[in-house]
Amino acid sequence: MDFPGAITSGRDLDDAHRLLRSAVADMAEEALHRGEALPQPNPSVTDSESDLEEPIYVLLQAANRVIEVAQDA
Repeated sequence: MDFPGAITSGRDLDDAHRLLRSAVADMAEEALHRGEALPQPNPSVTDSESDLEEPIYVLLQAANRVIEVAQDA
């Protein structure tokens, strides 16, 4: 589990996937905001207590935001 705090449920599996992708994206954004590195994926990690394990792929894009401020401001 690359993001062990990402736990969710949904009306059905598709809904749970959607909510999990959103949770992982939020967790990644918050980690980057705090200056933390994102966890490295480890496909060999499993959770023996899980009912279902499957990869969830999330593409994260980063960008810098530049704000122009007038010199006399």
